Amino acid sequence: MLVVGAAAAVVLAAVGGALWALWPEPEPEPEQPAVSEGIPEEYAGSWSGEMAQHDENGEPVTEWIVRLKLDEGTDRGSADLLPLDCRGTVVLTEQTETSLVFDYAETYDPEDHCIDESVLTLSQQVPGTLEAEWVGTSREGTVMTSTGTLK
Repeated sequence: MLVVGAAAAVVLAAVGGALWALWPEPEPEPEQPAVSEGIPEEYAGSWSGEMAQHDENGEPVTEWIVRLKLDEGTDRGSADLLPLDCRGTVVLTEQTETSLVFDYAETYDPEDHCIDESVLTLSQQVPGTLEAEWVGTSREGTVMTSTGTLK
């Protein structure tokens, strides 16, 4: 009886091994693009400038001032929008040879009139200045684009 049991165990082990060899390997997780080493030195620091906001038809909506603080080597910064009385954080989501892209999330809006989330793209074409484009959608569904130069 012991011989039959041992033979059955060997057969089961062989069948299990064969099935295991046929089992497909799991698909590798897709790699997320790295955002490099964080905010580079030439973008780091405190920046401010006037932004001109337009709706999706190109019609002027308002002008405002942004004060932006970006910390070198991190993926975060802060933004104050004046006189709109809005504040938020920016998080680096993409970096190319010519630009940085941030997600903006509002953290302070006492009058509830600011756009809660938007995308900020910065490029440095002239050392010491940043070209900024801020794109967000209003609560009513209108795409708003603000552009300006920060120093």
